[in-house]
Amino acid sequence: MAGHSKWANIQHRKGRQDAKRGKAFTKLIKEITVAARMGGGDHNFNPRLRLAIEKGKAENLPSDNIKNAIKRGTGELDGVAYEEIRYEGYGVGGAAVMVDCMTDNRTRTVADVRHAFAKNGGNMGTEGSVSFMFKHCGQFVFAPGTNEDKLMEAALEAGAEDVITNDDGSIEVLCAVPDFHIVRDALTKAGFSTDVASITMKPQSETALSGDEVVKMQKLLDALESLDDVQEVYTNAPLGEGG
Repeated sequence: MAGHSKWANIQHRKGRQDAKRGKAFTKLIKEITVAARMGGGDHNFNPRLRLAIEKGKAENLPSDNIKNAIKRGTGELDGVAYEEIRYEGYGVGGAAVMVDCMTDNRTRTVADVRHAFAKNGGNMGTEGSVSFMFKHCGQFVFAPGTNEDKLMEAALEAGAEDVITNDDGSIEVLCAVPDFHIVRDALTKAGFSTDVASITMKPQSETALSGDEVVKMQKLLDALESLDDVQEVYTNAPLGEGG
C-alpha cells in the first residue's frame, strides 16, 4: 500500500501543535481526568490513562497536576464534570472534518464549533456524516530511510494490522487501539524510534486541495483548534506540502 506526502503532512501538523503549547496543559489535564473517570485511576489497567499520562510527561506537565487530574476523575477531588462530544462536518473543497471536544457546557461548545465552521467556509454535518471516512487506530510514523523489512517484521510480530510505505519513503504502522502499547513497546525494544505515536482517527482516503483552498482550510482548522473545548481536530485534507 502507498500514500503520499505523509512525512511532510505529519511534521507540518506537529509543528503547528507545538506552537500552541499554551493550551496544551489544559487539554492534557482534561484528557487525564476523563480517562480516569472512564477507566479508573490505575494506569496499569487503563491504557487510555497510561497514554494520557505519558503525553503529559512528554509536555512537562507537573506531576502534581497529573495526580490531581486523576483524583478529580475518580471522584477523590471535586472538579468539573467533562463530557466527550464529537462534531462532524465539511471544510473547504468538501474535505471531511471531525472535532473531538471535552466540555462542561454542551450548548456553548456546539455554538462555538458551528460558528468556527460557518465563519471559515465550512459547515457542520449530522452525526455519522463523515466519521465513516476515518478509522480509529493506533498510528506510528517512521522517517524516510527506516529499514522497511526489519520494521515490518517487528511490527507484524507485535500484532500490528498494517505497515504502509508511503511515496515519500516514510513508513506507517497501524494497529488496533487495544494493542497500541504492546506494539509500541515491541517496536521500541526492536530499536525503532518514532516521531509520531498516537491513537488517532486516520482518514481512509484523502481530499486533495490546491492553491487558496489550502490556506482557507488551514484557517478553519486553526479556528477549531483554538476553541477551549476542542481536544483534537481530524481532517482528510493533506496540508503539509505547500500549506
